[in-house]
Amino acid sequence: MTPFAIAGVQMYVNALQSNVDGMIQRLDILMARFPWTQMVLFSELAPFGPLDRFSLPPENDALERFQEAARKHRVWLIPGSMFLTDPQDGRIYNTSVVINPEGEIIRRYAKMFPFRPYESGIAAGSDFCVFDVPEVGRFGLSICYDIWFPETTRQLTSQGVEVLLHPVLTGTTDRDAELAIARATAAQFQCYVIDVNGLGAGGVGKSCVVDPTSMVLHQSAGQEDMFPIEVDLSMVRRQRETGMKGLGQVLKSFRDRSTDFSVYDRTSGTDEYLKTLGPLAVPHQGTRAGLGEMEPALRVPEPLAYKGAEAAIQTGFAPEPLPNPTAGTATAPVQPKPPAAPAAGMPNPPVKPGTLTGTTQNETSSG
Repeated sequence: MTPFAIAGVQMYVNALQSNVDGMIQRLDILMARFPWTQMVLFSELAPFGPLDRFSLPPENDALERFQEAARKHRVWLIPGSMFLTDPQDGRIYNTSVVINPEGEIIRRYAKMFPFRPYESGIAAGSDFCVFDVPEVGRFGLSICYDIWFPETTRQLTSQGVEVLLHPVLTGTTDRDAELAIARATAAQFQCYVIDVNGLGAGGVGKSCVVDPTSMVLHQSAGQEDMFPIEVDLSMVRRQRETGMKGLGQVLKSFRDRSTDFSVYDRTSGTDEYLKTLGPLAVPHQGTRAGLGEMEPALRVPEPLAYKGAEAAIQTGFAPEPLPNPTAGTATAPVQPKPPAAPAAGMPNPPVKPGTLTGTTQNETSSG
């Protein structure tokens, strides 16, 4: 067994003032209550909220305070993320840092998929974040919308990541979809997912911890919460070798795949359909985007090839069969009479109950 205690902190986030003091206070409380915690994760943009006008330079007082707090408590600390401005090009990145128990920043990660078009002013990062906790295992970091693109987690787990740390700021109606994605990600990539959302300007809560079998180990509600969970990384290694519950060996199956995917070659033409979609833009009131033509299911299909198709096309749908007036009404034996010839133009003449028309004794229906 390789146990490691990770705590998420779901807290109220202000949009117009610093939350750094509150974060450090909650860290102090967490470590007083649960001193066995070894890593702490806050939600996306927890320090200063969701407004990029509060962007800071890459080196700032807030980071120094977080470094001091990590050193004080001897914990690995990921204080959510914050907007940082690149001094070279002036672009703003949504950036997380990983601080080790010595108080050193060992990794910086810029969100690869800003929530565009709503975060149109935020630049996208291009480097993945992978780091090792000595004698424990390998960890990876992604931020909020990144998880909607499984390629990001595929890259991390292909490099051996066993725990996906996922700070989130979701205050919208798609939070339940994100929770489903968190569970699916854990199962698809055979890893733990630590998903921490904020409250107030920081989100609607519902943070969760999911194990590699997709089991939810903890689910927060809509109030402040701090939840230390001891994960077992030997479970990840065992499952990757023998399969989830002894079943799907997903990572090995992907490794041994018999095909590569041309959609990732931008010159292949496989993604031509994507180029027919409109621009990445915020919808406006009364938008008719995507409704310029009938939905595929409402289009008139090509005529099907079946027996009698030609007649059906010419005459339309056949009328309902005429009722058989003698069915179930006979009271006494009667002398049989020769059957009358069908009336001209009658497409479905009356039939004896239980007899299939158009068949002989040796003929079967083709379906």
